[in-house]
Amino acid sequence: MTATVTSTLSVTLPTSDGGTRPYKLAPARAWSRPEAPFASRKAYAAAHVIPAVGADNTPGALASLDWDRTLAFRHELWSYGLGVADAMDTAQRGMGLDWAATRELIRRVGAEARAVAASGRGATEGLSVRDLVACGAGTDQLELASVPVGAEGVRRAFDAYREQLATVEDAGPKAILMASRALAKAASGPDDYLRVYSALLREAREQVVLHWLGTMFDPALKGYWGSEDIATATGTFLDLIRAHADKIDGVKVSLLDAEHEKALRAALPEGVRLYTGDDFNYPELIAGDGERHSDALLGIFAAIYPAASAALQAFDAGQPAEARSALDATRELGLHIFSAPTFYYKTGIAFLAWLNGHQPGFQMVGGLQSGRSVPHLARTFELADRAGLLLDPALAASRMAEFLNVNGVAQ
Repeated sequence: MTATVTSTLSVTLPTSDGGTRPYKLAPARAWSRPEAPFASRKAYAAAHVIPAVGADNTPGALASLDWDRTLAFRHELWSYGLGVADAMDTAQRGMGLDWAATRELIRRVGAEARAVAASGRGATEGLSVRDLVACGAGTDQLELASVPVGAEGVRRAFDAYREQLATVEDAGPKAILMASRALAKAASGPDDYLRVYSALLREAREQVVLHWLGTMFDPALKGYWGSEDIATATGTFLDLIRAHADKIDGVKVSLLDAEHEKALRAALPEGVRLYTGDDFNYPELIAGDGERHSDALLGIFAAIYPAASAALQAFDAGQPAEARSALDATRELGLHIFSAPTFYYKTGIAFLAWLNGHQPGFQMVGGLQSGRSVPHLARTFELADRAGLLLDPALAASRMAEFLNVNGVAQ
């Protein structure tokens, strides 16, 4: 699957006691791209967005994206056989990406996916737009502070969902019904969730993905599905799924609880996929237990996409041990990028994209590049290198040294 070349590159990294230490980069690793679409697992990498260099990318400013580079990164993911989950929390929904920019992103990525589907070959041959991209539909065009508690707030959330669902379906991607801060605020109990989601599922033109995002990713979603008790909330979630299984492609669950996911996976109706959103325990969940496995819709896949692709290629080749090894080799990096406060994981993903040359500067919309510390990002660099995920070590070392110099760690 891989080949290596020698490396003598080194960078001076900060230490926890305020000092520094030399770090020598591992040899470069060349990852193979698949020659055909994956057959044994369905996988989407949740992609980040790349801001325009000259834009006012400060907290509260409207997002201004570098569309060419943002879409080029999606082509990179497609070339490794992965679908793209777009306009999701990884793209900074609710953390800097406003609805106007999100709507344009959905339209542009839908058009790009249509072109890829029309000329697909190799990893994308025969795939549809919906195979290539799934986009989030939520309620974030609403100003949360103005959403009232109770029936009127629930109605506003429903109308906002309808608008965004239509936007996604008109553009062509598979729709993901994202967890809604507005509905979490307005709903008085499980029945409100069931009414809103049931109506949306009846109106959806094609099957959708349901999204359950835990409070470690977004504290405003506390008590989702009408209860803070996970078992009770899961019961409501399953009631909804069983009542509308024909309209549900799958569910994405991001609670970072492997045992809960396994139990939910076993309880799903036949034909409804479990797309793991567990960026801690994805290796064993995707590998499965011999009877069932999870598919994937993961933010971490945007950071580890060459290794994720290698694992999926190995699953297809009937080599589960090799597949599991490829995923396990990235686990420590995943645990670090998604460490608390977990909702700042996007900073690590954008940082790796910058190190790997996918964007010209380490910037994020809303100024979110400040969401992680220098020592945290230095550790991200080291763990990515150990996993073979710095694709051009010379470029990565040069950029890391520049970043550290600017931040007071002399090279």
